[in-house]
Amino acid sequence: MTINIGSLSSRRQQAPMPDLPPVRALLVFGALGVLFLVLIGKALYLQWVNGDFLQTQSAARYVRDLEIPAHRGKITDRFGEPLAISTPVKSLWAFTEKLNASDEQMKALAKVLDTTAQALKKKIGAAGDFVYLAKGVPPEVAEEALALKIPGLYDERVYRRYYPAGELTGQILGFTDGGDYGQEGLELARQDWLGGKPGSRRVIINRKGEAVEDIAGVQAPQEGRDLTLALDLRLQFLAQTELKAAVVENKAKAGSLVILDAQTGEVLALANQPSYNPNRREEFIPAKMRNRALIDIFEPGSTFKPFTIAMALDSGRVKPTTMMETAGGQWTIGKATIHDDHVSGNLTVEQVLQRSSNVGTAKIALMMSPEKMWQGLSSAGFGMPVNAGFPGESAGRLRPAKSWLPIEQATISYGHGVSVNLLQLARGYTIFAGNGELKPASLYRIPGDVIGKPVISSATATEMRRMLEMAALPGGTGARAQVPDYRVAGKTGTARKPEKGGYANKYVSSFVGFAPVSSPRLIVAVMIDEPSAGKYYGAAVAAPVFSSVVGKALRMLGVPPDRPAVPIVLPPDGEDIEEET
Repeated sequence: MTINIGSLSSRRQQAPMPDLPPVRALLVFGALGVLFLVLIGKALYLQWVNGDFLQTQSAARYVRDLEIPAHRGKITDRFGEPLAISTPVKSLWAFTEKLNASDEQMKALAKVLDTTAQALKKKIGAAGDFVYLAKGVPPEVAEEALALKIPGLYDERVYRRYYPAGELTGQILGFTDGGDYGQEGLELARQDWLGGKPGSRRVIINRKGEAVEDIAGVQAPQEGRDLTLALDLRLQFLAQTELKAAVVENKAKAGSLVILDAQTGEVLALANQPSYNPNRREEFIPAKMRNRALIDIFEPGSTFKPFTIAMALDSGRVKPTTMMETAGGQWTIGKATIHDDHVSGNLTVEQVLQRSSNVGTAKIALMMSPEKMWQGLSSAGFGMPVNAGFPGESAGRLRPAKSWLPIEQATISYGHGVSVNLLQLARGYTIFAGNGELKPASLYRIPGDVIGKPVISSATATEMRRMLEMAALPGGTGARAQVPDYRVAGKTGTARKPEKGGYANKYVSSFVGFAPVSSPRLIVAVMIDEPSAGKYYGAAVAAPVFSSVVGKALRMLGVPPDRPAVPIVLPPDGEDIEEET
């Protein structure tokens, strides 16, 4: 039998394919539809729900906000002499993902930056996506680094603070950090004024790490404003030089000196020892950085007596010629006894101040009620900050009158059991140097006249000037404060330092006064902490510093003499009239 192969093949080709079951078709097309819906849902989720996050991540890889630093305002003295200026320098930075340096380039960069390749690699490895390789380098160093052509390495202009006067003004001005932001002193207190506001620039970074274009308007920085201080740099140099010599000569722990304008209360000079240079960061030792004249407090001793006596005079309790019983040189109150260093017989009120009698001052104080005495001392600025504009300024300590025992009122009257800072004490003497008004001491230059707060009458202030001049003449405790050609007035102070509930054999020696008496121009306060060269009385340690500073300062300012050219009579060494400490 013969089989026709072609015929069979033709019939197979023409045979119809069986139809797919309807269920299988629905499953296939349903699965494809579900996948399509999932894709659409994912796209909508990414666009609407998670869009901000994805855009942020994208921008983090290709968009950067670069800060444009603001130029910090300069600080000058009252005559425009620069005390703090910001000079332009460079910082080198990179995006860590884009930084692509060969080993040779890294070694060369480390050499330029005066470091090691290992240190640079460690800094890069510890950073996130952005790193500063160097801050505040000179422009020529930045140019040398960029000349290495390292992909992803950039520079930006920043500012470095420089202090032309160095240690003369270090404790007043403070300093700034690497970002030119105030960290201490007036740099910190006036940060908002000096610092301005930085600007910004948003750029696109290409895959080579290069900033190729700005994608937003550049926000210009707001420059800082200049600041004018009341300081006279000439007087500041004088004060710092004389104080340093006194601290060294007396082998003292520390010291402070303040010069005020007697009419305005402006701080013309404020010196501290030890000091530091803010241009040298290695000298940043806390003990040297403290502005002791404003932050440290001490018991003022007999420099406080004029305030007690002025209040008694002003209230009519006594007159300058009122006789006080001090003949025994001691007075017992309860279980405590007050002593005078020298037994001089009975003294008038003006002699009590001249010879610095503790007994006489205590008896004058107890003629007043504690409330009346506290009110007078508070009105003179004690127990509250001076508000001179310095951060961390101390308010001192003046306890409420309701807690005073009679012996406490007596000791407060001659400067024990009360504490002050040196600027606070110097400011208090503005009531004696003027017409009885307390001037608002300021570290900043004050344009125009200054109105003070009345504390005592003008007549009482005049009497106090005369009595304080007696205290600075032969026969007074402050005879060593005399100045050739000028009349001076002031008061010595010597106080033991409180320690562990009692008093140690450590002393604070001080003198506060003003000159010329005929028309007071300057108030000078001197404090020497723990002199240890054999002398510790204020008359022997602090008064000579006052004399030297006042004499040179008045001549420097061209103040006419008000005293006949007569020889200065000083007591022999070791024979100063002193107050009991």
